[in-house]
Amino acid sequence: MGIFTYESEVVAAIPPAKMFKACILDGDNLIPKIVPQAFKNVEYIEGNGEPGSIKKVTFGEGSQFNYMIEKVEVLDKDNFVYSYSVIEGDALMNTLEKITYETKLEPSPAGGSICKTTSKYYTIGDFEIKEEGIKAGKEKALGIFKAVEAYLLANPDAY
Repeated sequence: MGIFTYESEVVAAIPPAKMFKACILDGDNLIPKIVPQAFKNVEYIEGNGEPGSIKKVTFGEGSQFNYMIEKVEVLDKDNFVYSYSVIEGDALMNTLEKITYETKLEPSPAGGSICKTTSKYYTIGDFEIKEEGIKAGKEKALGIFKAVEAYLLANPDAY
């Protein structure tokens, strides 16, 4: 087994508290509404979103994947940190044991936020992660993040 780690950073015009509330705390409801091609729906199998909760994310029409099962690892509402692991589903492509994502939102000097994400891919056997696959996943995640930002800019009283 190998562990491949990738880090990314993106800036948003929305302050961290508001972005965290929309994207993380209510993301299971908001994202399927504003980006239905990304996520069709999210349903909890165990728990209600706190650490240890298990949820099934069904991907939207046109996605190359059908579903993934996620386990919430960390939910720190005071420091705007969220971590979860993809533990099952066709997104693991039978080559990954799991993928863990940690997202932290910090204030930016301009009054918005900086979203820092660390992704860890735990491979099965000698499988090596291809940069193209990581890039495609990052672009989809960025698209969702920017869609939430655009929604909040267009709806300033939301959240």
